Amino acid sequence: MLRIAICDDNADARLALRSALERLMEERRTEGSFFEFSTGEGLLRWQEKHAGELDLIFLDIEMGELDGMETARRLRSADETLQLVFVTGYTDYVFDGYSVGAAGYLMKPPRPKQLEEVMDRVTAALLGSEEKVFLCRSGETLYRIPRQQIRYFSSDRRQVTCVTELRSYVFYGKLDQVEAEIGEGFVRIHQRYLVRSGAVTQIEGGQVCLEDGTTLPISRSNRAAALSALTRAALGE
Repeated sequence: MLRIAICDDNADARLALRSALERLMEERRTEGSFFEFSTGEGLLRWQEKHAGELDLIFLDIEMGELDGMETARRLRSADETLQLVFVTGYTDYVFDGYSVGAAGYLMKPPRPKQLEEVMDRVTAALLGSEEKVFLCRSGETLYRIPRQQIRYFSSDRRQVTCVTELRSYVFYGKLDQVEAEIGEGFVRIHQRYLVRSGAVTQIEGGQVCLEDGTTLPISRSNRAAALSALTRAALGE
């Protein structure tokens, strides 16, 4: 299922784009959920609390105090895998989109062929970014978490917590399974902890110090392998 946000200060424009997307997705037998915002400020406030819950955002460029381009810059600084598409009534801004890695531009009103092409690019980009994100499901929500934002995973019985720069995600699972799925770049330092090697700033005694000041214990059984892996990572090997 695609989680799609439409941000436009014109309610009629939001309705027209959503209707066009729903028709296209119905033709392709693709499910989607939609979120609508009338301002860039409102979208950013929501995104701060719901990081990882969107796949694609359509942004109108000409909006209030915070226009679509600046909104896109702030979104991109927080998540490099989020797909952004600009919707505009003018051609003046087309080349500006390259600076934020926009997947495309749509002229108002969006033509079916243009929308199809943009959605094809978005789908390909999302598939291509799978190696850059960690996917986890909590309840009905599937989260796409950029790996470079992850600091560590911790486990408590059958619950795993993924701690990132922006927020924490709690889901049911086993740390052994997470370790197998996430692969290189993460080091098991304890039965209960799996850390991203790039987030470690110091190894001190029986613990590691992370970039945000958090300290985590290294267990005796994991000590030799963890120290070796973290040292190799620090040396860039």
